[in-house]
Amino acid sequence: MPTSPQTLSFWTKTATAAAVLTLAAATAATAAPAPAPPAAPSAVVTLRYDDSRAVGWESAIAAGVANWNATVRNVRLVEAAPGTRAEIQIVATTGWPQATLGPVRPGGSARVELGSQAVTQGHDKTRIAAHELGHSLGLPDTKPGPCTQLMSGSSAGITCKNAVPNTTERSRVDSLYANGAAALTPTTGRVLVDAP
Repeated sequence: MPTSPQTLSFWTKTATAAAVLTLAAATAATAAPAPAPPAAPSAVVTLRYDDSRAVGWESAIAAGVANWNATVRNVRLVEAAPGTRAEIQIVATTGWPQATLGPVRPGGSARVELGSQAVTQGHDKTRIAAHELGHSLGLPDTKPGPCTQLMSGSSAGITCKNAVPNTTERSRVDSLYANGAAALTPTTGRVLVDAP
């Protein structure tokens, strides 16, 4: 029986469609697997601070907190709402700056004293605030040291205005608070006084 042109066209189209479907199925079967979903971010430790007794230091504290929050990933400093408990108590004093050596943990307690004696001698208020917060986050002094090290404190001299932690300091804080581990790490309770 002779095949009509319409029948031949039908079978050609059907064979072409089947070949396309077979090729698509084969391509899908050999395609690379879908990428794995990104890993869940590590738990960020949130620490609250209360600076209600640090009159005259508010802008320096805000700038110091902003510098830490902008440069570390595993811990976040937030101002405590009035009437709520804060892990870090910040007060203004007339002596030399000092702070409890951390790392302070959620529910823990640390004290930062921002001493006016350092300001009277010419040290930068924002650097002082950021430096003392660094103690609460677990960093000891690195005296003597250059201005590029926030934790060199007063040893960098009164011309030093750097209030930003360097790469080593940021890495150390991030490692202390990695995966929320600070919740299990007790603070030493030791107080570091930053007199020259």
